[in-house]
Amino acid sequence: MTNQQPHSVNLQAPLTTLKGVGPSLTQKLTRLNLHTIEDLLYCLPHRYEDRREIKSIAKLPVNEVAVFKGIIRSGDEVQVGRGKKRVFEVLVEDDSGQILLKWFHYRRDWMKRRYQHGANIIVVGEVKFFSSHREVLHPEVEFYTGGDLPSSQCRILPVYPLTEGLSQKQMRKFCQQAVSRYAEYVTTHIPPDLIQKHQLLSLGEALLQIHCPSQQSDFNQLQSGQSIARKTLVYDEFFYLQLGLALRQKGRQLQRGKAFSVSHRYTKPLVAMLPFRLTAAQRRVLGEIKLDMMAPHPMNRLIQGDVGSGKTIVALLSCLIAIENKTQAAVVAPTEILAEQHFNQFKPWMNSLGLKVALLTGSTTKVERQQILKELENGVLNLIVGTHALLQPSIVFHDLGLAVIDEQHRFGVQQRNELRKKGDHPDVLVMTATPIPRTLSMTLYGDLALSVIDELPPGRSPIKTRVASDSKRRAIIDFVRKQLDMGQQAYFVYPLVEESEKLDLKAATEALESLQQELGDHYRLALLHGRLPAQDKEAIMQQFKQQQIDLLVATTVIEVGIDVPNASLMVIEHAERFGLAQLHQLRGRVGRGSAQSYCILIRSPRCSQEGRQRLEVMQQSNDGFFIAEADLQQRGPGEFLGTKQAGLTDFRVGNLLRDAQLLELARQDAFQLVEQPNFSDKTEYALIRQTLIQRWGKRLELASVG
Repeated sequence: MTNQQPHSVNLQAPLTTLKGVGPSLTQKLTRLNLHTIEDLLYCLPHRYEDRREIKSIAKLPVNEVAVFKGIIRSGDEVQVGRGKKRVFEVLVEDDSGQILLKWFHYRRDWMKRRYQHGANIIVVGEVKFFSSHREVLHPEVEFYTGGDLPSSQCRILPVYPLTEGLSQKQMRKFCQQAVSRYAEYVTTHIPPDLIQKHQLLSLGEALLQIHCPSQQSDFNQLQSGQSIARKTLVYDEFFYLQLGLALRQKGRQLQRGKAFSVSHRYTKPLVAMLPFRLTAAQRRVLGEIKLDMMAPHPMNRLIQGDVGSGKTIVALLSCLIAIENKTQAAVVAPTEILAEQHFNQFKPWMNSLGLKVALLTGSTTKVERQQILKELENGVLNLIVGTHALLQPSIVFHDLGLAVIDEQHRFGVQQRNELRKKGDHPDVLVMTATPIPRTLSMTLYGDLALSVIDELPPGRSPIKTRVASDSKRRAIIDFVRKQLDMGQQAYFVYPLVEESEKLDLKAATEALESLQQELGDHYRLALLHGRLPAQDKEAIMQQFKQQQIDLLVATTVIEVGIDVPNASLMVIEHAERFGLAQLHQLRGRVGRGSAQSYCILIRSPRCSQEGRQRLEVMQQSNDGFFIAEADLQQRGPGEFLGTKQAGLTDFRVGNLLRDAQLLELARQDAFQLVEQPNFSDKTEYALIRQTLIQRWGKRLELASVG
């Protein structure tokens, strides 16, 4: 995160530049993803210890880390109980009382030489109460002489993330060495008026205050991440990301796209064919898409809609606008089963309209593939539906007008760009059924306009969700039988726990056989899992849709997009093994018809407290955004996404939960700055543009800025 430094200073220099860092330590630091001086400067403490207050032994709080001083009264190895186990104990005393220090791992001779009677020590450690006396296990100890306490202890100390073989003392030493030698050379070029507006520090001063807080620092602010020093670093990081997103958005607005006209040649007949009326939310979002497609620059829009809200039909109507204008459309889905479902849903309608649609996935035969590619290139194909296979270099369109990406969270940002390059600045429509909290939307999709389908089709009642323990299995099976006897269908989902394909298949087959025995032979069960050939999966899904199968035993291949209105019951085994977003997606497979639908989450006896909390959230609410916020709180952004998103959320300092307000400020400031006349070529902004290229250029494809 640097600009120009004097030739003698290189923040990208390896850590071996630091005194005391050799090959062995370099290896350990690499495990923490620390490779350069700059990496170390930005390896911030995850908490602090306040060692300014030295407590008397009598007033030491139990189960808390505390600092105290005293005199050693004895130090020796002692036997524990009747076995051979030994510990090294040191008895420490001050005017108010005594406390034991204990070590289970030690070298006896060295400890005896070190902890001698009468030595003055200062101790840091967590105080425990055991067998009527207080003790500290494996404390941090420093010796001193005379009346003066060591300055290294009587202050606020940073606590860093560690790895095996690396101590807190070493990390502090290396970070302080890096800060004292290099922090002043870390620079940024945020406009002075913004620095003044938010009362920010220089980056060098901010790094110094974070790694080496003064005795006058506000400990609570440091500990909660609210210090001005941390605010400076976070704002700086967010500002440049948002600046990059603002430029991407502006760049697209400046590009010449296709200004489509809306003739309703195909959209009106399709709406008339639909067996349902579009909701007000669907019509509103379609209106926003039409305006974008009629504009002379490329559309870049994100549709967020909860499971079952009807995004797919909105996508097809958008495709028809592109087709009305004699261009082609593409729909990309993350899995073959979802791509196949879209294709099967679209095909009858497209045929009725006299239009041609094809499906291209990894399972498409060589002969079929060659025919599809030929028809795609010569313009015979109006619409193509497929998986990642559509992103391959061999795919050439005659004239791509609209690219639709379904379940965007499964694709990286660069894949979105790959699809865009398949045409001459085509319109791009991105869809997700995973509700994404605003802070994440601003980082992942900050360059996209947002539409939300916030209404479910009429006649759908909320799904009733219940958490049950494994001990209630008999009652659950009775309930499943009752639903099936009423003519409804059910899903029975279980997580794959083995890493071996053979064992997974065995587990799946055993689950099917076990359920068949519990329910009875006259119910028709089938197994659906990810390793089945595409045609087998499709055959099973068609049988399930046509009610030739009563209960589908499945893995998470049914997580996205499967639409069977007669399926009204979802049972999820070992539900705690799934994340909240996944559980919400799975539950969304039912509740698509008029019958009351149910979701039963079976937790195993070993379900953790965290697992119970997750399931409780599911029982509380059907609202995808409420669940997404809870998921983000529980798991954090990286795990929430389940993908690195081409590195966009690899923040070194910022925390999307804690720093949501700063993200908003940085976004407003960055988008306003980009609107300044001649931002892209004015000299006064040159260093800002240079910093942006260094930080985000490759990841945001901003090579033309500068």
